[in-house]
Amino acid sequence: MKWYQLDVEKVEQKLHVVTNRGLSPKQVEQRRKQYGFNVLESQKNISKWLLFLKQFQDFMVLVLLAATLIAGILGEYVDAIAIMVIVLVNGFIGYFQEQKAENSLEKLKELSAPMANVFRDGKWEKVSSREVVVGDIVRITSGDRVPADVRITKSNSLETEESALTGESLPVAKHATPINRDHVDAQDQVNMGFMGTLVTRGSAIGIVVGTGMNTMMGQIASLMVNTKKVMTPLERKLAELGKILIVVALFLTALVVVLGVIQGHPVYNMFLAGISLAVAAIPEGLPAIVTVALSLGVQRMIRKKAIVRKLSAVETLGCASVICSDKTGTMTENKMTVKELFLNGKQLYVSGDGYDIRGDFYLSDTKLDEKYPNLQEMLMYGMLCNNANLQVKKGKYLVDGDPTDGALLVVARKLGLTAVIEENYRIVKEIPFDSDRKRMSVVIEDENGMRFLITKGAPDVLLPRSTFHFNASGRARLDAVDSQSIQEAVGRMADKALRTLAIAVKPLAKNDSLETSFLEKDLTFIGLYGMMDPPRKEVKSAIEECRQAGIRTVMITGDHVKTAKAIASKLNILPEHGLVLEGHQLNKLTVNELKDVIEDTYVFARVTPEHKLKIVEAFQEKGHIVAMTGDGVNDAPAIKASDIGISMGISGTDVTKEASSLILMDDNFATIKSAIQEGRNIYENIRKFIRYLLASNVGEILVMLFAMLLALPLPLVPVQILWVNLVTDGLPAMALGLDKAESDVMKKVPRNPREGVFARGLGYKIITRGIVIGIVTLLAFIITYQNNPDNLVYGQTMAFTTLVMAQLIHVFDCRSEHSVFSRNPFENMYLVFAVISSLLLVLIVIYWEPLQPIFHTTSLNLRDWMLILGLSALPTVLFGFTKK
Repeated sequence: MKWYQLDVEKVEQKLHVVTNRGLSPKQVEQRRKQYGFNVLESQKNISKWLLFLKQFQDFMVLVLLAATLIAGILGEYVDAIAIMVIVLVNGFIGYFQEQKAENSLEKLKELSAPMANVFRDGKWEKVSSREVVVGDIVRITSGDRVPADVRITKSNSLETEESALTGESLPVAKHATPINRDHVDAQDQVNMGFMGTLVTRGSAIGIVVGTGMNTMMGQIASLMVNTKKVMTPLERKLAELGKILIVVALFLTALVVVLGVIQGHPVYNMFLAGISLAVAAIPEGLPAIVTVALSLGVQRMIRKKAIVRKLSAVETLGCASVICSDKTGTMTENKMTVKELFLNGKQLYVSGDGYDIRGDFYLSDTKLDEKYPNLQEMLMYGMLCNNANLQVKKGKYLVDGDPTDGALLVVARKLGLTAVIEENYRIVKEIPFDSDRKRMSVVIEDENGMRFLITKGAPDVLLPRSTFHFNASGRARLDAVDSQSIQEAVGRMADKALRTLAIAVKPLAKNDSLETSFLEKDLTFIGLYGMMDPPRKEVKSAIEECRQAGIRTVMITGDHVKTAKAIASKLNILPEHGLVLEGHQLNKLTVNELKDVIEDTYVFARVTPEHKLKIVEAFQEKGHIVAMTGDGVNDAPAIKASDIGISMGISGTDVTKEASSLILMDDNFATIKSAIQEGRNIYENIRKFIRYLLASNVGEILVMLFAMLLALPLPLVPVQILWVNLVTDGLPAMALGLDKAESDVMKKVPRNPREGVFARGLGYKIITRGIVIGIVTLLAFIITYQNNPDNLVYGQTMAFTTLVMAQLIHVFDCRSEHSVFSRNPFENMYLVFAVISSLLLVLIVIYWEPLQPIFHTTSLNLRDWMLILGLSALPTVLFGFTKK
């Protein structure tokens, strides 16, 4: 269908939709069944069977399976079946770990998917872009991704960047007029918006004419879907470490086998023991466990209202040393309320808070009504030059759109003005707000055909463009005294932490030019709105916690410098001698010059998004790891350049979200603090189970090596080695990944990003604990075997049980960098249950008679257990009181 050739009415008819009503829920459901979800077909996920079989592709596991096959052929059926069962169980554990990681990542993709504004059943609502169906009425604004192929029905200076589709990098101006030509290429279909393209300017309303694979983007989807999973830096580091550990483990295992054969042990027995030891000792599952730990941590972050888009951000969060945060909405509640007006040269006060439409107007103590000169006009102009809507949900008013626009609607309602007034006016042209212009303008035509311009924006931008002003007597020329009076009013409001917004008008003739350069000059200044966006209650304590964690908080805002200072002081961001830099000062500084003063600067006021990039670069030049927040499309470069890009989930544009690595679902600064805390904890938990796994593996190898060096019989048989690996490496290691943060996690300085995995004494702890675990296991074997030389199975059972118990006790020691006694073991009930379940698996093979011949075990008495527990606790007791 050549939608670009049809006028709006024809498109509506063909799609059975009315623009001013939208689709009904029933129509939406029917069309979803007909067309499916609005998604591009992606690369097929690996099947569950293949994922399961993948668990057995490791070379050492394949060798072990071959060895068990040989064992079966030689008649060692019991050992062969037992080893096969253990390998299968290990495979299932690995499968479920990978499946959980994949599911977590899929959920992340869904959570961070772009949203779309759709008009359904007479009201605007936000839905995931995958929920959009053919016939939906959608609204797109600057910074959005177009959610589907759309026939534009109404355009306000809309421009889209379509390089992903056409290769053309320059934005394309769009309109709603039909194109009466055949065979028009995509780049020339200027009344169409295409799925995945970026809105760089303006806004528009359109009808969805194609979704999913039935879009222009769908036709080239094959170029976009073959994405590979990118490993995080930590996963890469551990994969490299794993290769080194494999070589070391194989060397030591080979040494054990050679020594055993030299001492007269059967070659077959030593070969099978060696392979079993290698399988148990090589931490081939370490990268998979890291992925699971990262994804579990990410799930916890989601519960704390932070969506991680890139797993590598979890590692970087723990290194953050500076947070550059927007003020509005992030540090404040984003519930703008007009508290004061400056009109006719007088300061008026407005009662009422938040989005409550009850409130009154006062001049000193005198209550005002709509008869006060110019008051009704000022508030009406604020309603007309506005893109927000007021909605009622559960008896409360909510703002759909920009909070500043919402504040203008609420204050107009306080005077009794309603949306009905807007129906008497038609918007002829809109010049959207952007961060460079710092103003928004609309050309309005009333019911009599008279036209006028309304402009709202920063006072320092509108005042120089104004030639006239309104006073109590009417319109008059704006002189220096009047300008000074307005500037003083701006200063007074800013001192009270009020954000100021000016509004001005200009009468137009029917044939006047609609060029921006003509429209936005010789304005008539009407008045000022003074708005309060109160700081969030939890932000002050979050900033203090960040300070204790060695993280600096820097406020960045487009507001007046006095407003910025007032809020920064309330939140304890600005110290007594801290610097405040304004946008005009930043313009004069190079990155190198800014670098010299940036360590003493805590507030940046009147800045543009372009300044943010300079701020990020200056902090990075000083060696900081920078977290940068943003919401607008122009924030994307700074967010991308920062080490941790943070976008706003509520107010953020799709482009900013895509550039970021972290999305705040509640746009709240305190959520950044929680995410950093969680990021630090995830990294520490990964260190914990690296410490646990490797110390356990060192102990397993050394007990066999020491036994061979001392010319002793095998203290562990292959099936026991594999069972130890199964019961100790699986659940307890995973449970460590769920450990809560230590109490001092936010009292440490940020981690150095170049820090190695074994930094801060971790390597020493692994070696020392591993050696002692090996020694106590061998002691248990020697003591028992020497007293009962005819009962090798008894000695092996003691060694097997001691090794398991030493590891299960050691896991609690791994929970803290300090000592085992610094934490309550019952804080992590997952770990307690994991240890109990592992213990039960050991007791079953010791005491259940049908399993004793399979696992070469025998029942133990109370005295045996006293010896086992005494020896098992020795590594933890020896090192329990020390940090080293």
